[in-house]
Parts: sequence; C-alpha cells; structure tokens
Amino acid sequence: MTSAEAPQTPRPRLSVIVPLYNEQESIRPLYAAIVQALGDIGCTFEMVFVDDGSRDETAEIARQIARFDSRLRLVKFRRNYGQTPAMAAGIEHARGEILVTMDGDLQNDPADIKHLLEQIEAGYDIVVGWRHNRQDKLVTRKIPSRIANVLIGKVTGVPIRDNGCSLKAFRAELIKSIPLYSEMHRFIPAMASIAGPRVAQIRVRHHARRYGQSKYGLSRIYKVLLDLMVIKTVTTFASRPLRWFALLSVPLFLCSFAMLAHTFISLVTDRSQLSLPLAGTGIIFLASGTILLCSGALAELIYSRGDIRDNEFFRLTQTIQRHRGDVSKARPTQPVTTLS
Repeated sequence: MTSAEAPQTPRPRLSVIVPLYNEQESIRPLYAAIVQALGDIGCTFEMVFVDDGSRDETAEIARQIARFDSRLRLVKFRRNYGQTPAMAAGIEHARGEILVTMDGDLQNDPADIKHLLEQIEAGYDIVVGWRHNRQDKLVTRKIPSRIANVLIGKVTGVPIRDNGCSLKAFRAELIKSIPLYSEMHRFIPAMASIAGPRVAQIRVRHHARRYGQSKYGLSRIYKVLLDLMVIKTVTTFASRPLRWFALLSVPLFLCSFAMLAHTFISLVTDRSQLSLPLAGTGIIFLASGTILLCSGALAELIYSRGDIRDNEFFRLTQTIQRHRGDVSKARPTQPVTTLS
C-alpha cells in the first residue's frame, strides 16, 4: 500500500473518506460534488480516496485530480482487499477532527454531509445515515438489508435502521480507536457501544447507480452473520470471557451427564443393555465442555494480565474537564437518537 504525499498543512476540520473499486466513470463527478457540497459549508476539509486495487483507470484519474488539488489524498492498495480494509486505511490516513465515510458510486449524496456535521456539532459522537428511500433492487438488496438490520439491532442492542449505509460521520478520536476487519464497518456503532457514545441517525438521500455495477450481493450474508457473532461476543463478554465459555459448555455438560448416567444405570442393572456408542458420546461431550471451560479460564487470564482494560474504552468518547486538575469522565451510555 502506498500513499500520495501531500504538503504539510494545518489539520483540517473535516476528512471525507471514499473507498473506490473500479469506479472510473464516477470519480470525477464524485469529486466535483464533494467540493461543491463542502464549499457551501465553509469549513476546512480534505478528501481521502482509497483505491481498493481497481483494475480500471480509477487510481490514475484520482492521481490526476490530486496533482492540481492538494486537498485530495490518494491511498492505493496493490490488490483488492474489500471495503472494510479500504475504509480502515482511509481512517488511518485521515487528519481531520471529524471523519465522514461514503461510497464512491454516487449513490450517497455529498450534500447530506452538512446535516451529519450539524449533529456532530450538536454533541453526538456518531451520526449514521438512513437511506429511507433506497434506490436498489428489492430481492437482492432491500429485503436482506431490512432483515439484517432488525437482527443486528436485536443482537447488539444498538437499534440502527440502516447499518449498511456508508454515509456516516464520526469524531476522529473515537473511530481511530476501533479495530476494523472483515465486514466490521457495518458494526461501528455496535463496536463503539462499549464506550457509550452518543449516536444519532438521520435520513439521507440515496440515488440509483449511474455507472458500473454493484460489488455486493447475497454472497455477503454469511460474512455478516459471522461478524455479528463476533460483535455480540466482544460487546457482551469482552471483560468476562469465562462467562461466555461457561454458557457454551452448559449444554455439553448436561448431555454428557445424562448419557453417562444412563450408561451407569444400565451397567448396574443389566450388563446386556450397555451402549458403548452412548457412553463414548457422553465422554466426548464431557471432554468438550471441559476444554471450553479451560479456554475461558485462559481467556480470562490473558485479559486480566494483558493491556486491555475497561477504562481504556473511555477514551473512545469525548471527555469533559470542568476545571484544571479535575479528572475527566466519559459520557454514560446514551440511547440511539433518530432525527427526521
């Protein structure tokens, strides 16, 4: 991965991060739309375009634009890694106090960025876009997305209407402290919920794709489900891993005790009724439950002796210091606010 060098300038107020993959037709109108939208806002800004190993002229066009506009910075991957790694690279290279992420296919409207910034200025830490009039295919995009959003909200306890919308705004000190991998960019509000940030969601416009074709389909569903399990484990049992492993081992122990008890009773009362497969299965379940408990104990030891502490999560949210010498305190957990 290489990055186009830009002159050292004062830290901008806003960074707009755009992952790109084979978007050569979209990149120029996207750049023009962002410049026009942010010019109306009047704050200092930069754009970070991340080329995710495009096979067309996307990177070259971005390079040409960056030559005459120093506000544009280009990060280029040697091959395609996916949207989340591209977004993570853009977040790492961004220098702004507020970071805004969006897609590079012109379906997100840069004119909505000002509404996201208004909510950040109002005191929110994360502002999530909600595509209330989504211009996508019903069967392959809308229906799976609605089901996934309901499921994610129930499992994580963070009721976001549209987790898949890339148009989001974050305070830089928060998003830069959240690890992103796999498809985790969808679960940033859930991951950040450990620290209790203030989250708002607002309606944003969504346009039909004008160029190219969608990079996503039904094949991503299983990745989202696996990541959802990881998120639930991290957010619920991060500081007490032994509880999670103990819960997983309970069914194994119950099955094992039932099978071994049946085997023991059969052995005492009638040798001819002894079932070796049943006894062997009971021993396997007993061993599996024991291994899970030992794994939980090991995870608990690693956590307690490692560098991760609950108070480390406090730095993910904005701190307030009343007077010099006072100890800063993190905000308590706040509910998600939906704004029309």
